Amino acid sequence: QVQLVESGGGWVQPGGSLRLSCAASGTTFSIYAMGWYREAPGKERELVAAAATGGAANYADNVKGRFTFSRDNSRDNMKSTIYLQMDSLRPEDTAVYYCICVLDTGDGTKQDVWGRGALVTVSS
Repeated sequence: QVQLVESGGGWVQPGGSLRLSCAASGTTFSIYAMGWYREAPGKERELVAAAATGGAANYADNVKGRFTFSRDNSRDNMKSTIYLQMDSLRPEDTAVYYCICVLDTGDGTKQDVWGRGALVTVSS
Protein backbone atom coordinates (compact mmCIF):
# COMPACT_ATOMS: atom_id res chain seq x y z
CA GLN A 1 0.00 0.00 0.00
CA VAL A 2 0.96 3.63 -0.40
CA GLN A 3 0.30 6.46 2.02
CA LEU A 4 0.13 10.07 0.85
CA VAL A 5 0.92 13.15 2.93
CA GLU A 6 0.22 16.53 1.38
CA SER A 7 1.64 19.86 2.49
CA GLY A 8 1.62 23.42 1.29
CA GLY A 9 -1.35 25.48 0.20
CA GLY A 10 -2.75 28.54 1.89
CA TRP A 11 -3.68 32.05 0.88
CA VAL A 12 -1.89 34.17 -1.69
CA GLN A 13 -2.61 37.34 -3.59
CA PRO A 14 -3.16 37.24 -7.36
CA GLY A 15 0.15 37.00 -9.15
CA GLY A 16 1.77 35.22 -6.22
CA SER A 17 3.26 31.76 -5.90
CA LEU A 18 2.72 28.66 -3.80
CA ARG A 19 4.19 25.18 -3.78
CA LEU A 20 2.38 21.98 -2.93
CA SER A 21 4.11 18.77 -1.91
CA CYS A 22 2.86 15.22 -1.71
CA ALA A 23 4.99 12.50 -0.19
CA ALA A 24 4.18 8.89 -1.02
CA SER A 25 5.60 6.14 1.18
CA GLY A 26 5.15 2.41 1.22
CA THR A 27 5.14 0.24 -1.87
CA THR A 28 6.35 3.06 -4.09
CA PHE A 29 7.80 0.57 -6.58
CA SER A 30 4.23 -0.05 -7.70
CA ILE A 31 3.54 3.57 -8.57
CA TYR A 32 2.37 3.86 -12.16
CA ALA A 33 1.72 7.60 -12.14
CA MET A 34 1.29 10.57 -9.80
CA GLY A 35 -0.39 13.89 -10.23
CA TRP A 36 -2.57 16.69 -8.99
CA TYR A 37 -6.26 17.35 -9.36
CA ARG A 38 -8.25 20.29 -8.06
CA GLU A 39 -11.84 20.92 -7.13
CA ALA A 40 -13.19 24.45 -7.07
CA PRO A 41 -16.44 25.31 -5.28
CA GLY A 42 -19.40 24.22 -7.37
CA LYS A 43 -17.22 22.58 -10.01
CA GLU A 44 -16.14 19.08 -10.84
CA ARG A 45 -12.70 17.82 -9.93
CA GLU A 46 -10.29 18.41 -12.78
CA LEU A 47 -6.81 17.26 -13.67
CA VAL A 48 -4.10 19.87 -13.15
CA ALA A 49 -0.88 18.00 -13.92
CA ALA A 50 0.29 14.41 -13.90
CA ALA A 51 3.07 12.17 -15.10
CA ALA A 52 3.60 8.45 -15.47
CA THR A 53 6.70 7.12 -13.74
CA GLY A 54 9.64 8.08 -15.92
CA GLY A 55 7.46 10.11 -18.25
CA ALA A 56 6.97 13.77 -19.00
CA ALA A 57 4.34 15.80 -17.21
CA ASN A 58 1.05 16.69 -18.83
CA TYR A 59 -0.73 19.89 -17.85
CA ALA A 60 -4.22 21.27 -18.12
CA ASP A 61 -4.37 24.05 -20.69
CA ASN A 62 -5.35 26.64 -18.11
CA VAL A 63 -2.18 26.11 -16.05
CA LYS A 64 0.41 25.60 -18.78
CA GLY A 65 3.29 28.02 -18.44
CA ARG A 66 2.32 28.88 -14.85
CA PHE A 67 2.46 25.56 -12.96
CA THR A 68 5.37 23.16 -12.84
CA PHE A 69 5.12 19.50 -11.85
CA SER A 70 8.15 17.65 -10.55
CA ARG A 71 8.95 14.39 -8.77
CA ASP A 72 11.77 13.16 -6.57
CA ASN A 73 12.45 9.60 -5.49
CA SER A 74 14.46 8.63 -2.45
CA ARG A 75 17.60 6.60 -2.99
CA ASP A 76 16.05 3.50 -1.46
CA ASN A 77 12.86 4.01 -3.52
CA MET A 78 10.80 3.83 -0.36
CA LYS A 79 9.54 7.37 -0.74
CA SER A 80 8.47 9.41 -3.72
CA THR A 81 7.53 13.06 -3.52
CA ILE A 82 5.79 15.18 -6.09
CA TYR A 83 5.60 18.93 -6.18
CA LEU A 84 3.40 21.46 -7.85
CA GLN A 85 5.02 24.87 -8.17
CA MET A 86 2.26 27.37 -8.87
CA ASP A 87 3.25 30.79 -10.18
CA SER A 88 1.24 33.74 -11.47
CA LEU A 89 -1.73 32.51 -9.50
CA ARG A 90 -5.19 33.75 -10.40
CA PRO A 91 -8.41 33.88 -8.39
CA GLU A 92 -9.78 31.11 -10.63
CA ASP A 93 -7.02 28.84 -9.33
CA THR A 94 -8.75 28.83 -5.94
CA ALA A 95 -9.60 25.22 -5.15
CA VAL A 96 -8.81 22.22 -3.02
CA TYR A 97 -5.83 20.50 -4.60
CA TYR A 98 -5.64 16.72 -4.35
CA CYS A 99 -2.63 14.52 -4.85
CA ILE A 100 -3.28 11.25 -6.65
CA CYS A 101 -1.13 8.18 -6.89
CA VAL A 102 -2.01 5.46 -9.40
CA LEU A 103 -0.71 2.04 -8.44
CA ASP A 104 -0.04 -0.89 -10.68
CA THR A 105 -1.59 -3.79 -8.76
CA GLY A 106 0.28 -6.35 -10.86
CA ASP A 107 -2.86 -8.15 -12.03
CA GLY A 108 -3.57 -5.85 -14.94
CA THR A 109 -5.55 -3.32 -12.95
CA LYS A 110 -4.77 0.08 -11.47
CA GLN A 111 -5.66 1.47 -8.07
CA ASP A 112 -6.08 5.16 -7.26
CA VAL A 113 -4.93 6.54 -3.91
CA TRP A 114 -5.95 10.09 -3.04
CA GLY A 115 -4.49 12.61 -0.64
CA ARG A 116 -6.70 14.54 1.76
CA GLY A 117 -6.46 17.76 -0.18
CA ALA A 118 -4.88 21.16 0.36
CA LEU A 119 -6.82 24.39 0.10
CA VAL A 120 -5.37 27.09 -2.11
CA THR A 121 -7.03 30.49 -1.96
CA VAL A 122 -6.08 33.27 -4.36
CA SER A 123 -7.60 36.62 -3.52
CA SER A 124 -6.73 40.20 -2.80
